[in-house]
This record gives sequence, C-alpha cells and structure tokens, in this order.
Amino acid sequence: MSGYWYCVKHKTVESGVNICPPIDRLGPFDTQEEAEHALEKAQERNEEWDNDPNWNDEQLED
Repeated sequence: MSGYWYCVKHKTVESGVNICPPIDRLGPFDTQEEAEHALEKAQERNEEWDNDPNWNDEQLED
C-alpha cells in the first residue's frame, strides 16, 4: 500500500503496511505534508458542500 494516511483516532500520519483500519483514517495522500493537513482539508470540503446550491437539502415552499 502506498501513500500517506491520517489516522483520526491517533492524530498521526501513517504509511506502510502497519496502519490503522480504514474506519479510522483519511487518505491516501501523496505526501506526508498533505496528510498532516487532512483535517483542515476535510473542513474546507465540508464548508464548500454545505454552501453548494446544487446540494441544498432544504425543501422549497410552493
């Protein structure tokens, strides 16, 4: 397995074969630095999706 992963359980960057299970990690990322900023990237994406008018879950009134 290649790449870097961010473990949300241990709050560390992981790589190689001895990494946490998929439920506990974000990635893969190409670099260790990208993995170190995984939570920031996830927050940015969440904010973009929350404000995307194409994905507005509110019901329109007739």
